[in-house]
Amino acid sequence: MPDFDAPVWLLIAHGINLLLAIGSLIATLLPLLREEAWWIRIFDFPRLQIVFVAIATLGLGFVLGWHQLPGYWGLGLMAVLAIAVGYQLFRIIPYTPIVGKQVGDSTLKDAKRHMSLAVMNVLQYNKQAPKALQVLQETDPDLIIVVETDKWWQEQLRPLEETHPYICHEPLDNTYGMLFYSRLPLRDAQIKYLLDDDIPSLHTYVQLPDGHSWVRLYGLHPKPPAPQEAETSTRRDAELLIVGKEIDYSEEPTIVFGDMNDVAWSHTSELFRRISGLLDPRVGRGLLPTFHAEYHLMRWPLDHVFVSPHFKVEAMERLPYVGSDHFPIYIKVSYEPHDKTQQEKNQEQADAEDHQEAIEKIQKGFEEEAEEEHKERQEKLEATS
Repeated sequence: MPDFDAPVWLLIAHGINLLLAIGSLIATLLPLLREEAWWIRIFDFPRLQIVFVAIATLGLGFVLGWHQLPGYWGLGLMAVLAIAVGYQLFRIIPYTPIVGKQVGDSTLKDAKRHMSLAVMNVLQYNKQAPKALQVLQETDPDLIIVVETDKWWQEQLRPLEETHPYICHEPLDNTYGMLFYSRLPLRDAQIKYLLDDDIPSLHTYVQLPDGHSWVRLYGLHPKPPAPQEAETSTRRDAELLIVGKEIDYSEEPTIVFGDMNDVAWSHTSELFRRISGLLDPRVGRGLLPTFHAEYHLMRWPLDHVFVSPHFKVEAMERLPYVGSDHFPIYIKVSYEPHDKTQQEKNQEQADAEDHQEAIEKIQKGFEEEAEEEHKERQEKLEATS
């Protein structure tokens, strides 16, 4: 134990470092639980931040001489912290250039096989629409999905319809509105409500510039696990997995994109990739954190594009700040089905346990939604009685 006859400042330093060490360990251990409560799932997000805190705690522990304390408790705590750092890095490293790319770089220069996409969460109450419009017009992607959009945002972004005449909009005032613009022809474009009756999703096919290849598209924006949104991650997970089960290693070229309100390294995102057979272009390229745009030290990747093995990446980048709490993200893909077999080797394979878990999560999502609807009906009846 620390020498309690030591100066007060030194005792305070020991105390603060001990609290940080315990906090880092708790934040590392909680996500290992498969519980869906928001206060547990929220620790899926700041893995990089946890690493920085744990490393700083290790360094300060060394300076304070924890490794020399009697009883080896200090040395043991530092060893456990080192294991936590290693585990967190193990989860993060795939999303750095250190590892190989899950989706290869484009080798095809035929512009008719290229397609670009942008995902932008504008933050419904953000009024810097000219800035958002300028970024989209300057980037000029073929496909644009804009979420947290109401009718005001639809009017502000109407100039996009001049260059992107194929649209599928669902503006809402609940921060889950969705606007979709395409320069390329669409087929069977529709808005669906997969689980929540106020959370839309986009389902369509888009034709590549070559004039004959069609790509299946899903645009998603499920609720995050947060006290002001949803007390659990149940319905977010279920919505992702409903789409994952629908894709299920389909032979169709497929892209899923949007603000998923989940990080790429979470158990649910990994399960989604295994169930769907889709690949993550971030793997081997970098984190490209998109949230929170205004807090440099608290950022993680929430906006995603997942692609089937038919595609390779020509370019991928985070776009400039548009006044929202999210940065937009841009990707340009190349349709290269001749390399599909090679890229299928990078798919994360699902086993029977994964499929069973997905089915259970989806069922639980529907049950939770039904319970909430029943509760709302009861509250309305009580209010009118």
